[in-house]
Amino acid sequence: MPLKVTDSKVTLIHPNGSSAEILFYGATVISWKAPSKLDGGPPVERLYTSPKAFLDGSKPVRGGIPVVFPFFGPSTRPEHSQLAQHGFARSEVWQFDSTVMDNEAGVSVRFVLEPTAAIKAKFPAAFTLSYVVTLAAHQLTTHLHVTNPSQTNNFTFQALLHTYIKANIALSTVTPLKGLTYINKLKPGFPEETEEREAVDVREPADFVYKAACGEYEVSWGGGLGIEIKATGFKDVVIWNPGKDGRKMSDLEEGGWDLFVCVEPGAASYWIDLGPGESWDGQQVLTVI
Repeated sequence: MPLKVTDSKVTLIHPNGSSAEILFYGATVISWKAPSKLDGGPPVERLYTSPKAFLDGSKPVRGGIPVVFPFFGPSTRPEHSQLAQHGFARSEVWQFDSTVMDNEAGVSVRFVLEPTAAIKAKFPAAFTLSYVVTLAAHQLTTHLHVTNPSQTNNFTFQALLHTYIKANIALSTVTPLKGLTYINKLKPGFPEETEEREAVDVREPADFVYKAACGEYEVSWGGGLGIEIKATGFKDVVIWNPGKDGRKMSDLEEGGWDLFVCVEPGAASYWIDLGPGESWDGQQVLTVI
């Protein structure tokens, strides 16, 4: 299958017309186009990337699927004190490692990030990140692999896939989240609450970290249309949309908050601890319904 590599990105193309674009900067997936299973129409964009997003490496991309690592949110630990919000993985240039698979089922590529001199100056811990992106006819898979190469020290981290699903939020809901405990980051002190809604929408601002989630979610907008998300290795899922506070974001278009819902599988409320030589995997599979 066609695989195009330029100085700034890799483009994957499936025979049915589906495609995906991944920047070297942040290994950020900035586009995933796939046709509907129902009407057999042409591929359409399934991710939201702001037209005002910076794609030149000057700041993390607003949209697509940014990789959050080694922590979620603002830094809270001394070893992260020199790092920006959500860590550095989304704002470093990754290396294109290899084509993992290329056959009738789909095409996969691997990106790798290891400590550079600039990273070591701010974060001296040893780590290796491997990120595999796989495109199939109606599906996109992103797989993050974290290794602690140290022979003596443990490595503790958080990770999250900050996925912007393109959707009309006036029509869209996320299920199933009812009954889950979530951290409400919109309220002072970030209290824990219980989700009582059958279907969660983001018509109002949302910043909720759902704990012990099921790992299978659906973003739907009626007519049997939507995106199914299956996550493994991630115990949390974050639902986020800034609402009209998005006006404060220089890289978000006016009204852009009405065009997406972020459904983010991750380790956001807890920490993963790897012993010397140990590894961890987290994956999400996005499927057009």
